[in-house]
Amino acid sequence: MRRLITRLAVAAALVAASAACGSSSPSTGTGGTNQVDNVKVGVIPIVDVAPIYLGKEKGFFSSRKLNLTLESGQGGAAIVPGVVSGQFQFGFSNVTSLMIAQTQGVPLKGVANGNASTGKDGEDFGAIVVKGDSPIQSAKDLAGKKVAVNTLKNIGDTSVRASVRKAGGDPSTVEFVEIAFAQMPAALDAGQVDAAWVVEPSLAAVKAAGGRIVASNFVDVAPDLTVALYFTSEKLMADNPDLVKRFQEAMRESLTYADGHPDEVRKILSTYTKIDAATMSTLVLPKWPAEPNRASLDELAKLGQQDGLFTKAPDLDKLLP
Repeated sequence: MRRLITRLAVAAALVAASAACGSSSPSTGTGGTNQVDNVKVGVIPIVDVAPIYLGKEKGFFSSRKLNLTLESGQGGAAIVPGVVSGQFQFGFSNVTSLMIAQTQGVPLKGVANGNASTGKDGEDFGAIVVKGDSPIQSAKDLAGKKVAVNTLKNIGDTSVRASVRKAGGDPSTVEFVEIAFAQMPAALDAGQVDAAWVVEPSLAAVKAAGGRIVASNFVDVAPDLTVALYFTSEKLMADNPDLVKRFQEAMRESLTYADGHPDEVRKILSTYTKIDAATMSTLVLPKWPAEPNRASLDELAKLGQQDGLFTKAPDLDKLLP
C-alpha cells in the first residue's frame, strides 16, 4: 500500500484534468423539478458506511431525486482523487486523510458526517489488541513494540500514540507496521507484531481467537470522536449547490435512521460485505450522529500536527460541513 501523502499528491493535478474533461456535476445536470440526478459515491466496503446503503434501500435519496450508485474504493487515499477529478460526486474518508489532503491544497469540502466512536472504553468499534497470552497489559507497555496499523502516518498511529501517551508511556518509541485490517488477526497470531489497531469485523475475529483489548484508541483521543466524513469537491459545491444540499439532507436522515435501527444495520451489512453470520451478531457498531463533533476534531488535528502529519494546521472551519 502506498503511503497516503504520496497518493494524495496527484490529486491537485487532477483538478486541472477534471476541468479539461468536463464538469464534475452529474450527467443529468442541475436537477430540475421533475429531474433525477445520477450521483456516484466512492465508499469503502466496511461497517462504517452502512447508513448510506440503508438510506438508499429506504428511499431517502430517491425521495430527493437522487439516483445513487455506490462504488467501492481501496480507501480514502484513492477516493479523494476520484472526487476531485469528477469520477465521484461524493466520497467517504477518515478525517485525518481529509485534513492531510486539505493542507496539501486539494480542493475538497466535508458535506456530511460519516461515523463516530461509541465513546465507551473497551466497547468501541476499534481498539488496540494483543494475543491472550501477551505480556502487554496496557497501552503504556506498547513503548518499544511493533504495532500494526492499516496506513502509516494517519489516524491509526496518531490515535495509538494518544493511548500510549495517556497511559504514561513514550509514544515516540512505538514501531508502526503497515498491514491491511483483514490480515491483522493472522499477523498478530503469528507474532509478526506485538499489537494491532483493528476495527470491526477484524476486532471481533481477534476477540474470538482469544485476543485482548488493551486500549480504545479513539476514545483516548476525545470523547465521541468523529472518525470519518462524506465530502465533495469545491467545484461541485460551486456548480451545483442544490444537489449538494439534497445529498446532505438524505445523509442526515440515513445517519439518524441507522443509529436508531442497529438490527437493520446488521442486515444491510450482509449485502455489501463478506462478514459471516456468527461474526455479524457480535460486531460493535459505530455511532452515527447527524453532525460532526467539532471539539473532537480540534483535538485530532492538534495530535496530527504534533505527530508531523501536516506541514501546517488544517483549516477545520473550511473543511467541515
